Amino acid sequence: MRRIAILATLVAIGLASRSEAEQGSRVITVVGEGQVEAVPDMAMITLGVTHEASEAGEAMEQVSRRTEKILVRLTTLEIETKDIQTSRFSLNPVWSNRNSSTGERPEISGFVASNAVTVRVREMTSLGQVLDAVIADGANTFNGLQFLVQDPKPLQDEARRRATADAMDRAAQLAQAAGVTLGAVQSISELGGGAQPVRMEMAAMRDGGVPIAAGEISMTASVSMIFEILD
Repeated sequence: MRRIAILATLVAIGLASRSEAEQGSRVITVVGEGQVEAVPDMAMITLGVTHEASEAGEAMEQVSRRTEKILVRLTTLEIETKDIQTSRFSLNPVWSNRNSSTGERPEISGFVASNAVTVRVREMTSLGQVLDAVIADGANTFNGLQFLVQDPKPLQDEARRRATADAMDRAAQLAQAAGVTLGAVQSISELGGGAQPVRMEMAAMRDGGVPIAAGEISMTASVSMIFEILD
């Protein structure tokens, strides 16, 4: 009998704890999204020179000469040195007979040298002219073109404000639809966000050079909020 009484007490305690947990979990959880669009005011391009020759020294010399010419041209186009950075430099052998089925030994038939440079262009109207100029000076590889804003913080702040307002609006709608009273915010956390290119009306820029479609940058933010239910 004593064992049965102890088990009954434990069950009662468990049910009471469960009831308290259920009441404590009377909340509304929502996720809010915020987005802000802006015209980019900076471009980042990765360009370079690749050259193949029979001798490693010749391949390196050709790449170095053309790269130096490109760097000088960039400075004449008012690109600051802080906005020019070597991002990759390589020298690799070119093999022949590597996949031969006759059993011949692979041999080095030449060398490929490459030098890649990342450039930030802060005057967007000159981007086409910059691309034209570096191509004329020997750039023969392009590994990316990215549009950015130089000061993203105001856009990020506004996206967060919109995400928070969106979450609060969703919570209010859910509470009204459920016939309950929305209480205070219990917790709020940021889920992520960042700059994303969006497909909107494009404006091609041609300043005597390569036509470039800048479009717009979309800054996004996402927040999760938990609200108390009062009744």
